[in-house]
Amino acid sequence: MAEEENEEELEEKKPKKGKKSILKLIIMFFCVVVLGGAGFAGWTYYKTNFSGSKKADSEQIVQEPGLWAMDSLVVNLMDANGERYLKIVIQIEVSSQDCISEMDLLKPKITDSILDLLSSKKYKEIAGFEGKQRLRDEIAMRLNNYLTKGQVRRVYFTEFLIQ
Repeated sequence: MAEEENEEELEEKKPKKGKKSILKLIIMFFCVVVLGGAGFAGWTYYKTNFSGSKKADSEQIVQEPGLWAMDSLVVNLMDANGERYLKIVIQIEVSSQDCISEMDLLKPKITDSILDLLSSKKYKEIAGFEGKQRLRDEIAMRLNNYLTKGQVRRVYFTEFLIQ
């Protein structure tokens, strides 16, 4: 009797062992499918987001900067009794062509701002290379406060005469 019970237990265990191995195979199959799907989704996300940003950066680099010319400006410097005059012609390099049309619309504000800045300077402040460079930086900073479609990259003095 004991032997018959042992044989029955062995027979019962064998089918259970087969069910467990099939269950393990099904679970492993689903794990492989889920991991493969996650890997594919990550790869497509990386490809669309990071490869696309390189294209957007290159498009920004491709945009041609533009030059916006100002008319000649003559101002009295803040020296004793306004004895010194500054005549200046400015060319402004902007980041995009759209910015030029915006600057055309803002021309009165831009001219007024630059006239205020120039007339507040003394000869000693703008004489020499360092003084001119500071003046360029101040002009660029003032103009960038007005602009929304781009920014000023550089300011060029095409005529600079102090008398």
